[in-house]
Amino acid sequence: MSVPTDLKPAEHPPSHARTRTGVSVVGILGELLIAAGVLLGLFVVWQLFYTDVQGEREQAEIVDNLEWAEDPVAPADVETTDVQLIPDDLKVTDEDPETSPTPDFTETFATMMVPRWGDDYVKPVSEGVTRPDVLDPLGIGHYPETAMPGEAGNFALAAHRTTYGKPFNQVDILEVGDKLIVQTEDIWAVYSVTSWEIVQPEEYDVVAPTPREPEAGVTDRFITLTTCHPLYSAAERWIVYGEMDYWAPVGHGVPAELVEVPA
Repeated sequence: MSVPTDLKPAEHPPSHARTRTGVSVVGILGELLIAAGVLLGLFVVWQLFYTDVQGEREQAEIVDNLEWAEDPVAPADVETTDVQLIPDDLKVTDEDPETSPTPDFTETFATMMVPRWGDDYVKPVSEGVTRPDVLDPLGIGHYPETAMPGEAGNFALAAHRTTYGKPFNQVDILEVGDKLIVQTEDIWAVYSVTSWEIVQPEEYDVVAPTPREPEAGVTDRFITLTTCHPLYSAAERWIVYGEMDYWAPVGHGVPAELVEVPA
């Protein structure tokens, strides 16, 4: 059997051609990884910074649209203007304020001021604690079925520590005795910080009528702040507890605690 003489050996691509092909694949993969990194970086910037700017602006607008909400009062205002303070004879310590209708879900019914967090700190408080409906767009959320401001029981609140305006960002600098001041359309309620702790997310008894004592029922007038811990994580919860000093009807001045500089 004769062998055809016109057949040529199979040609192999030059080694440099194979190298170019390999380099192009690696290059494409590298470009994809770079693009993914850029997108991830942009998402982090959006999540950590843009949502803060957006959240702070939207929450400020909510407060501005509350006709009854007082503007922040700085200590210097007392020295330079005629700021009226609530007289002692209007301060109530052992009775509930007149019952107001239970707020609807997502309804903003109060504002919160914390002198330790600055003269200009004022945030809206709305009903509910779900992220997409309340915590992300509205700021501070009120746990349904917990007490309302001034009432016997536990006025329990939740808010972000990072992102979306981060209302509770400085929760870790609160000290025992610091004031937590809440205003509704009808009353001022002034609370003092008594303690704090870090707990696991499933420890729901922190918002019991008597915090940490669910079997005790209602024993006093409390406030509880809950937020995530550590920063940029939801692994645990930072909890701040407080007790009410007094409540007073609006229209007779502002709490003196608003204009006292924290030590």
